[in-house]
Amino acid sequence: MSTTALVRPRRSTRRTLLTVLAVALALVWAFPVYWMLNSAFLDKVTLQRTTPTFLPFGGSFENFRAIFDDPGFVRALGISLAVTLTTVAAAIGIAFLGALAISRFRFRGRRSFVLALLLIQMLPAEGLFIAQYKMMSSVGLLNNVIGLAILYTAAVVPFTVWMLRGFVAGVPIELEEAAMVDGLSRTKAFLRITFPLLAPGLVASGVYAFLQAWNEFTVALVVMTEEQSRTLPLWLRGFVQASATRETDWGQVMAASTVVAVPVIIFFLVVQGRMSSGLVGGAVKG
Repeated sequence: MSTTALVRPRRSTRRTLLTVLAVALALVWAFPVYWMLNSAFLDKVTLQRTTPTFLPFGGSFENFRAIFDDPGFVRALGISLAVTLTTVAAAIGIAFLGALAISRFRFRGRRSFVLALLLIQMLPAEGLFIAQYKMMSSVGLLNNVIGLAILYTAAVVPFTVWMLRGFVAGVPIELEEAAMVDGLSRTKAFLRITFPLLAPGLVASGVYAFLQAWNEFTVALVVMTEEQSRTLPLWLRGFVQASATRETDWGQVMAASTVVAVPVIIFFLVVQGRMSSGLVGGAVKG
């Protein structure tokens, strides 16, 4: 028997073991999500039993109905969407210009600017709460969508600039120069050649900004102090504590968590195809 014939079974066994391990890790990762969905359809009595219920047979939509009957849900959903979309648009626009500047141009203080981006990431968010509150209060932006979006944008931009910098630097400047030789201006060369190749980076930055703004809790807790201006994470906390007995209804908590996660899932489904097509298109054009 040849050496090649002995090596192939070993490789096949190793690949099978790695596949089994990957599937096991995926199941461990997905179980909390499955448990949240499963519990969302079960009533309080069933969830409090000592024997867990792994399938929601006999469940209902009562927990979801309680969420949509809450008048604060739609209001909090609108506020979160407005803050998140504003943050994503502002962060991508500002970070894109910053990444373009430090990747394509040489100017005094360029290295210091890049170093400052890294140092800003080391600042704990909790240490800025007092300054942020006083700043928003002095300009009348407490309990305001624009004020919260400004704070979120400021928190997201440094890392987004660093992320986009790698994408911009990965596109050779010779592509723009070749287009300019063919008669295009610098602006048109950038928009027609370079900008389409940066689509994956813009999408990835948008995903990061969306997740940071949508799930953020502590800054919103400090800035959005009125009940009428709560974001979804703040509403979820108030929804959990709304019971007069202060007894947590885990079925409603899981249903509310599921509803809060739905926009994130929809956003990923929308941008996933664009991210894949952008990566393929960039590889072909490059």
